[in-house]
Amino acid sequence: MEVLIGQLATGLSIGSILLLAALGLSLTFGQMGVINMAHGEFIMAGCYTAYVTQQILSASGVSLLVSLVLGFVVGGLLGVLIEVVLIRRLYARPLDTLLVTFGVGLVLQQIARDIWGAPAVNVEVPAFLRGNVEILGASVPYTRLFILVLAVACVAALMAAMRFTPMGRRIRAVTLNRDLAEASGINSRRSDLTTFFIGSGLAGVAGVALTLIGSTSPTIGQSYLIDAFLVVVIGGLGNLRGAVIAAFALGVMQSFFEYSTTASVAKVLVFVAIIIFLQVRPQGLFAVKTRSLA
Repeated sequence: MEVLIGQLATGLSIGSILLLAALGLSLTFGQMGVINMAHGEFIMAGCYTAYVTQQILSASGVSLLVSLVLGFVVGGLLGVLIEVVLIRRLYARPLDTLLVTFGVGLVLQQIARDIWGAPAVNVEVPAFLRGNVEILGASVPYTRLFILVLAVACVAALMAAMRFTPMGRRIRAVTLNRDLAEASGINSRRSDLTTFFIGSGLAGVAGVALTLIGSTSPTIGQSYLIDAFLVVVIGGLGNLRGAVIAAFALGVMQSFFEYSTTASVAKVLVFVAIIIFLQVRPQGLFAVKTRSLA
C-alpha cells in the first residue's frame, strides 16, 4: 500500500509539472494554431527570473512569491515581443511558425549562456518548503505538493478567467469564429496578444516552479517541451479540461512504469501508449467544436 501511494504521489507531482508546462501551449497552440517551439525558452526565462530574484531578496517565501509574479510578467512580455516581431506574420503558415520559433529558441538559449554561463545554477528552496510530509505511509516532498497546488490554482484561475471575464469571452469568441467575432466589434488582434501574453506567462510560472526541484540551465525548457506538446495533443487542442486529465494520466503512467523498469524504458512505454491512444482517438480526449466554415 505504501508503494502504491508513493508512486501515485510521484505520478501526480510529475503530472503537475507537465500541466504547468502545457497550460500555455493549450492556449497558443490549441486556440491560435501557433506551433511555438520557443515555449521551452519561456520556461527557461521563468527559471532565471527566480534565480535573479533570489539573488536580490535571498531565499524566502517572499522571494518565491515575487518570483512567481515576475516569472509570469517576464514570460508574458517575452512572448508578446516575439509575437509582435515575428509570429503575427505567420499565422496562416503553421509550419513556418515551427521553424521560426525553433530558431528563436536557440537564440534565447545562447543569450542565457552569455549572461549566466553554461553551467547550471541552483535556486535555494525556501525554508517552509524543505522536508517531507507523510501521506498514508508514503513520504512526499513539500516542494512537490506546492507545485501540485500551484498547478491546480493556475488551472482554476485560467478556467475562471476564460468563462467569467469579458477578456475570456472575447478570446473564446475569436477562437470559435474570428471573422464573426471581428464583425461583432471584437478586436481580434488584441485578443491574440492577450492570449499569447497569458500563455507565455504561464510558461514563466512553470519555470519558477521547476527551480524548486532541480537546477537551472539554458536548455532546461527543452526537457519539457515535447511532453507539453503531447499533453496538449492528447487532451484535445485548446481544451483545458483535457490537458489536466492528460497531464496527470501521463505523470502517473510514467511513475508506475519507472518503478517496474527504468526511466528510459518507462519513457518508451509511455510513448507507445500515446501512439496507440492517438490511433484510436486522433482528435484527443476532447475535440474543440467551432463554427468556422474553413
